[in-house]
Amino acid sequence: MGFFPKEEQFFDLFEELAVKIGEGGLLFLDIVEHYEQAEPKIARLKEIEHEADVITHRTYERMHRTFLTPLDREDIYALVNRMDSILDITEACAVRMFLYRIKEPAPELIEQAFILNKAISRIKEVIHALRNMKDARTIIDACVDINTAENEGDKVLRRAMTRLFEHEKDMVELIKWKEIFERIEEAIDVCEDVSNIVEGIVLKNA
Repeated sequence: MGFFPKEEQFFDLFEELAVKIGEGGLLFLDIVEHYEQAEPKIARLKEIEHEADVITHRTYERMHRTFLTPLDREDIYALVNRMDSILDITEACAVRMFLYRIKEPAPELIEQAFILNKAISRIKEVIHALRNMKDARTIIDACVDINTAENEGDKVLRRAMTRLFEHEKDMVELIKWKEIFERIEEAIDVCEDVSNIVEGIVLKNA
């Protein structure tokens, strides 16, 4: 306690948050792959999102109580804020699907969920590697993989939108699906934000 708690506790919190994001990403993938059992899983996803919020706020509190932080304060804030946003957006997308009474997930949404999980998996790796930044090259390479996943997500979104506007005649359904596709792409975009923040931290501190 006091002004000088162990710096490792910040990295513990980063890693806890990364694990929660991974848990939520996999659950979202399970929801879209087995949509007939979605309702209780969406409820669990909301719980995971709340658990991630708690970790995020614990990190903010520790940052304000700590005189010397292991990383710059603005980097800590940006990192946990964007990490938490991945789960916020993913959970919001799942809730929208339930509220909009989506009958069956579109194939592109399942593709997006796979891409999101690919990016989250690499985020978990780079967050764990932040504790020891000696192997900066490995972290940077993983960040490049996350950026590549974001580009894949863009391609799937464009394909989904093309099909949607060509074939969906019901304007209400079109609006629903447009929002859902765009929300999950936003979650993938935020993964890229996290990778950019991590890359900046590594270049500054390694």
